[in-house]
Amino acid sequence: MKNRLLAILFLTASLSSCSEFLNLKPEYQISDQSFYQNQNDFETALVGVYSTTRGLYSSSNIQYMTELTTDNAEIQWSSPSADEMQMDQNGVTPTNAFVRAVWSSCLYTISQSSNILNRIDAVNFDQTAKNRIKGEAQFLRASSYFYLVRLFGNVPITNQTFSSPAQVSSADLTLKPQEEVYKQIIADLTSAESLLPVALNADKTRASQMTAKTLLAKVYLTQKSYDLAATKLKEVIDAKQYSLVADYKALSTNGNTNLAETILEVDFLSGQSLGNNFSAVFTPAITSMAIFPNNLQGSGRIVPTLDLIRSYEAADARKAISVNDSVTLIGGRKSYSRYGLKFVDFKAVDLSDGTVAFTILRYADVLLMYAEVLNEQGKTSDALPYLNQVRQRSKLTALAGLSQADTRLALERERRVEFLYEGHRWFDLVRTGRAQTVLNAHYASQKLNFSVQDFELLFPIPQTEIDLNPALKQNTGY
Repeated sequence: MKNRLLAILFLTASLSSCSEFLNLKPEYQISDQSFYQNQNDFETALVGVYSTTRGLYSSSNIQYMTELTTDNAEIQWSSPSADEMQMDQNGVTPTNAFVRAVWSSCLYTISQSSNILNRIDAVNFDQTAKNRIKGEAQFLRASSYFYLVRLFGNVPITNQTFSSPAQVSSADLTLKPQEEVYKQIIADLTSAESLLPVALNADKTRASQMTAKTLLAKVYLTQKSYDLAATKLKEVIDAKQYSLVADYKALSTNGNTNLAETILEVDFLSGQSLGNNFSAVFTPAITSMAIFPNNLQGSGRIVPTLDLIRSYEAADARKAISVNDSVTLIGGRKSYSRYGLKFVDFKAVDLSDGTVAFTILRYADVLLMYAEVLNEQGKTSDALPYLNQVRQRSKLTALAGLSQADTRLALERERRVEFLYEGHRWFDLVRTGRAQTVLNAHYASQKLNFSVQDFELLFPIPQTEIDLNPALKQNTGY
């Protein structure tokens, strides 16, 4: 029984990180005689893969790397860690804990997914269920590779299942060119698209066909393959499985699960170590504030910049829903302090155990991506209606008569406020080639003596991985 439980938890001695390749323990090795014998075993294993992805979001690791590194957010407390300051000042080093956490989490998800895919065809059970499981595993593997290639550039590609240290030692774990990584991502998502059910999945924590199409479109957009991206996005739009919710606030407050706009989400549960820390990280480190039960104190680690707050148009309904610059203190007095409202559980009795779901993909992103690809194809007048659907939900007037260049900037501004705290800002700026222009101007306006250099558009490979695996080569500049 002990070995079976360990099998469920670890799903083989696999790549939690490259360092763990070299520390395989016999009790972690999976036995084909005790597991992966029927549909239930594979369903259990798949739940384990989804559980692994939770760590990317529950501890705000994605927000540290994609929001705190941008003009959206800053640290606002007196004793930040060196790792947090590196993110805030774009001075990230190879020993940074957030870098390693994301690297390890993604590689572990890739390994778990591969374990399922490498074994499932050898077991006989219902083909429809088998196809769904394979499609979900391929989607999760592709999603993790997509994070890795955008954050780190060249990364290892391995779809092997390891059952001994000898197999690990003989494997090719060198960094592969980004083109090969994208080829793997597209292959996985294309296969997942064909295997996953066409019908809308009522449980938005699980992938279905439109989930795969949406991520594949984002991959094509990132590669500037606008024709391919447009095709996939139009398929999602024409399927009419999703729609914008009327109330923007509903997207990021208690009870925000399985909404009509949501394409993929991560749910959280309090009281069982399955919550998130958004309520602590996004709110002020003020001991006398009275915004939570029992007057709990936040940590001020990822709070909105003044520049972000000023970026909202005057009539934008999202501003009051997303950010605040006035905190209520015990006794009722107000104090100036900027903080985030989205995904904060204001009912939480433990600020590291919040229950508000995190949205990974949603329909507003589909609309704005489609507007972007149409604009890049020279179809600016066709693009604006999709941009305006998102604007008008937030009580803003429709845009008209913009040039292609002006539409690019309008989309950049729109995505910034629409997806605050959702892990898009860094990727958006890098994808459009605007990261250095925007971020360096932001630092200069704050009279801050640091900037984003060319090599810093990629993050460093974790040093611990390079120390333990000489086959890995550090990214240039680190």
